[in-house]
Amino acid sequence: MAAPAACTRFSDNYELKEELGKGAFSVVRRCVQKSTGLEFAAKIINTKKLSARDFQKLEREARICRKLQHPNIVRLHDSIQEENFHYLVFDLVTGGELFEDIVAREFYSEADASHCIQQILESVNHCHQNGVVHRDLKPENLLLASKQKGAAVKLADFGLAIEVQGEQQAWFGFAGTPGYLSPEVLKKEPYGKPVDIWACGVILYILLVGYPPFWDEDQHRLYAQIKAGAYDYPSPEWDTVTPEAKNLINQMLTVNPSKRITASEALKHPWICQRERVASVVHRQETVDCLKKFNARRKLKGAILTTMLATRNFSSRSIITKKSDGSQVKESTDSSTTLEDDDVKEDSDVAGYQPLECDFYDMDARKQEIIKMTEQLIEAINTGDYEAYTKICDPHLTAFEPEALGNLVEGMDFHKFYFDNVLGKNCKAVNTTILNPHVHLLGEDAACIAYVRLTQYMDKQGQAHTQQSEETRVWHKRDNKWQNVHFHRSGVTGSSPFTFAHK
Repeated sequence: MAAPAACTRFSDNYELKEELGKGAFSVVRRCVQKSTGLEFAAKIINTKKLSARDFQKLEREARICRKLQHPNIVRLHDSIQEENFHYLVFDLVTGGELFEDIVAREFYSEADASHCIQQILESVNHCHQNGVVHRDLKPENLLLASKQKGAAVKLADFGLAIEVQGEQQAWFGFAGTPGYLSPEVLKKEPYGKPVDIWACGVILYILLVGYPPFWDEDQHRLYAQIKAGAYDYPSPEWDTVTPEAKNLINQMLTVNPSKRITASEALKHPWICQRERVASVVHRQETVDCLKKFNARRKLKGAILTTMLATRNFSSRSIITKKSDGSQVKESTDSSTTLEDDDVKEDSDVAGYQPLECDFYDMDARKQEIIKMTEQLIEAINTGDYEAYTKICDPHLTAFEPEALGNLVEGMDFHKFYFDNVLGKNCKAVNTTILNPHVHLLGEDAACIAYVRLTQYMDKQGQAHTQQSEETRVWHKRDNKWQNVHFHRSGVTGSSPFTFAHK
């Protein structure tokens, strides 16, 4: 007896090609439609690993994408459910990120920025007309249809999108990306479509000068800036921007959402619809230079993650921590990381779909596990136990440390010398304290920990010494076992048990 058609439908209609990227529960592959020869991108989700809640979110994402048909939105062509896999068949967009394309252009003006934001606003307006709020507008989700000059901007990734009735404002959960979050979300007030316009204002600001209106390494200070609407137009870079462009940003970055401009109103703004008459056509080299740095910062902060997870085109990046009230919040490691509070009413079906990157169970326990592994590694160093050290470290461990004189060392030989000749032999007793450990969980198989290491020890003459250094360690889980794959240690403050033997 033949298998049911539904179980073979994807392979009946499509031929899978090379992998484009992957997440914890998904893989993205190029595919070719057999009947037409057209190319698409298939996001293949392993539904065996999804909870019932995640499955609801997946279905909602597919439902939202099906009803959005617009030239400036990455289109969902097919959604196929089989026994253990769900296939989402999207446009194959090959032009990369809009922001990356801009820095490669020979010419970029205010009028070009106007054309970019117009396409973004067209996509947002279409969403809002169809009762959809995207909730995660940011550069990573603005793609180009192709590499050709003048290719259409496409809005991607509806994993956090929600459905609303008319101009409904309600609390749909804490979701978005730190630098692009609106004041009402941060204040935990009811929100709706205006959150997307606020994010458009942030994006437009960046399009004009190459850096964001709200920026602080400290997330609390960043949020305080946003809630207050505390941005400005510093000289000299803003001196060459037309008043009309600033006027549109002001109307988008209006703290009160009820007074904020709508997408349809913004499309009628003179700087958008009369750009030939209003927007400057002078090349903005300084903007391009700043945007290169902005892009590099985004890429650097996501570098470890993107080697392990699905491509940006099809997934967001996030981590979770527990709040003091027990609810879970995805917190950012930087301003381009998606976050989401999944602690909303089950019947609201609005928490946002994020199953692709991490198995998000018990994040606190995993952070403690990383701290414990780090303590075990340092204990092995303190006691000179090379065997224990090698079990915890990857054989190809890379390291920057003062003893390497600024060089990146790889492998265990460099470290073995110190175990054989220094560690455990020149100190009577060693006590190490880890201060202020910060753990960033990067997917389900990687983590980074940063901390201050305070070491007390007694030398052979019975003299007490204390040293302090700053360390960052990258951990990778292989075969269900954490291994240290890279570390960076600063120059020590105070005399060091690593060096005093050579004096």
